[in-house]
Amino acid sequence: MGETSHTPDDGMPADVDTKAGINGNAAIPGPGYDFPKSGGGSISHWLQGALEDPLFNYRTTAELPSSADIVIIGSGISGTLIAKTCLETWPEKSVAVLEARGFCSGATGRNAGHCKPDQYRGFSKYEQAFGTEQAIKILQNEQQTWSDVVAYVKENKVDCDFWVGDTLDVPTSSASARATKEAYEGLKAAGGIVDHIKVTLDPVEASKISRIKDAQACYAWPASTLNPWKLTAHIMRSNLQNDRFNLQTHAQVTGVSRSTEDPEKWIVHASDRGSISCSQVVHATNAYSSAIESSLRGLILPHPHICTRAVPPSTFTGIEGLQNSYGVLLDGGAMFSVNPRCTADGMVLFGGSNPGQKKLNEWLEKHSERWVDDDLSGEEFVTPAVKRFAEEEYVGWNTTDGNKAAVYDHSWSGIIALTTDSVPLIGELPGLPGQWICAGHNGHGMARIFTAAPALVKLMNGKQWEDTHLPEVFEISPTRIARLREVVK
Repeated sequence: MGETSHTPDDGMPADVDTKAGINGNAAIPGPGYDFPKSGGGSISHWLQGALEDPLFNYRTTAELPSSADIVIIGSGISGTLIAKTCLETWPEKSVAVLEARGFCSGATGRNAGHCKPDQYRGFSKYEQAFGTEQAIKILQNEQQTWSDVVAYVKENKVDCDFWVGDTLDVPTSSASARATKEAYEGLKAAGGIVDHIKVTLDPVEASKISRIKDAQACYAWPASTLNPWKLTAHIMRSNLQNDRFNLQTHAQVTGVSRSTEDPEKWIVHASDRGSISCSQVVHATNAYSSAIESSLRGLILPHPHICTRAVPPSTFTGIEGLQNSYGVLLDGGAMFSVNPRCTADGMVLFGGSNPGQKKLNEWLEKHSERWVDDDLSGEEFVTPAVKRFAEEEYVGWNTTDGNKAAVYDHSWSGIIALTTDSVPLIGELPGLPGQWICAGHNGHGMARIFTAAPALVKLMNGKQWEDTHLPEVFEISPTRIARLREVVK
């Protein structure tokens, strides 16, 4: 979604089929790559409050600078945090961030507002794909990422509607209950940390805790919800205090080429804005990375998702309001994410890979030009599914007796970046020394980027992979690329 990362999901990897990926084995149709929609897309819940902010269309200088030491493509949480870490790492180097549209108007500015570390659910699939050690490392990294986000927000007193509390995973069928239990028990048997997860296996008690009628179980652990645009804006404003930093919005990067004057430099081309010379380039464009760098085509696949906002019924407001964030798990990997806002408006945001998303995918197969389009809010496949779910599953939501009914007042779309093996691509692009990437977050960027972005800068500074403390399977390497190429043939 935009020149960054992330998703309208609950923070778990999107359960969308990718060819031989760990979440399925069906190829995704569509063009496979394209640039952000010109003129902007739908307006997310977060962007509604950001469009008039001076930062949204900010340019440090009227013209694109002719050169910088480091150019970062994308101004979402990835690009913004990478810029922060670069400025801290190299006090003498200049850094420029180029954004195709408004500041943080892509995936970060369009997600469902969760920072939900996977603490068990993905274990079985990760173990099957990468082995036990890497599966545990992936989950540990997510916990570390969440801890780092919490620490940053608290230490810097960031105004981003930050909430910390228990998130709930609620399977609603025997199949989803069995899968979640197997993942939890598998992680526990493998020596993974599960003591902080509160498990309720009695359906009656699970329903009472979650308020979900068909709850079969309930798994609870600490997580967060937040306004992702406000968090990213706080970091970017700090970057802008440094006179070595330059932010350029509305600078659509169309390609990167080697300098003809200095073979150790790169030229970043920004359509009608001109070009900028640099020693290092960072691709932080997530779903759009493969449009800029052709070697990534087929490895990073853009995929639209839709979020829905609801004004809850009067039976779910005030002290009766939802007190947790949710992942409501259905059959076949389908899932509703639920984010009750901690702000006074009391809105509830619904995302995830719900049954309506499947219908949207079927529609997209017939309209392949829309696969890289974040203006799909008018294609109403998802909101009816959200309405059905809330009315059928939340006990008391479908209220009568004169109580105020729910209103589904807004929806928006964004583009997530799927990778064939369902984990991100971090590191130096093979065969392109000085070009780096932090992308392919599979609808899960908020639970990964606060560790992945600083780790990438360590690699840029000559450190080894083991110094990053990231799972080894995140590294983009010639071996991994070759393996993924075999998969997508």
